[in-house]
Amino acid sequence: MRLTADKLAARRGEDLLFSDISFDLGAGEALILTGRNGSGKSTLLRVVAGLLRPERGTVTWAAPGSDISVRASEACHYLGHRNAMKAELSVAENLSFWKSFFGDFDGGTALSVHEAADRVGLEGITHLPFGYLSAGQQRRMAFAKLLVAHRPVWILDEPTAALDTRAEATFTDLIREHLDRGGLLLAATHQPLGLEGTQELQMTGFAGVMEEAW
Repeated sequence: MRLTADKLAARRGEDLLFSDISFDLGAGEALILTGRNGSGKSTLLRVVAGLLRPERGTVTWAAPGSDISVRASEACHYLGHRNAMKAELSVAENLSFWKSFFGDFDGGTALSVHEAADRVGLEGITHLPFGYLSAGQQRRMAFAKLLVAHRPVWILDEPTAALDTRAEATFTDLIREHLDRGGLLLAATHQPLGLEGTQELQMTGFAGVMEEAW
């Protein structure tokens, strides 16, 4: 399996935020985006996830036996700053919706709703409305969303926000398991994720683009 970005560029308004961003990730590999706020980390993640159109460049996905027409975004799970859950629905209803909406990508089988909730340490509260949960519990349940539908690529934007130390450890363990199974990770974070052997891409934002221009 390979996720490849080739000479990506993106704009914020009229300004070019970044350009000529390329990377190539294979099974079990992780790329961590670093850089100051506003440097383009979140924008790059959204471009790879198919949520924003790039100014230039391409993102492609390739896997043995896969249809060449499959878009890279179809192989990706995206977890952004917002949890993408309905506050008035129960945790189980939210996770069931995402499980049904996404389904499993070729090559893997996801966990059940209750198995996923158990893996993030919150199996006993799936009957509660999502809006009743604390910020940390909500973030953990949002991470459970990644477990109920199989996708080989996890794209995570500041994933440990609102998590305590114990939850961070659980989160890191789940990422390691994902990578050990041959999954891929693309993440932007200001906090170390406790992973070894990761690649790093430092984003410079407008300043880097201007330096290249000169």
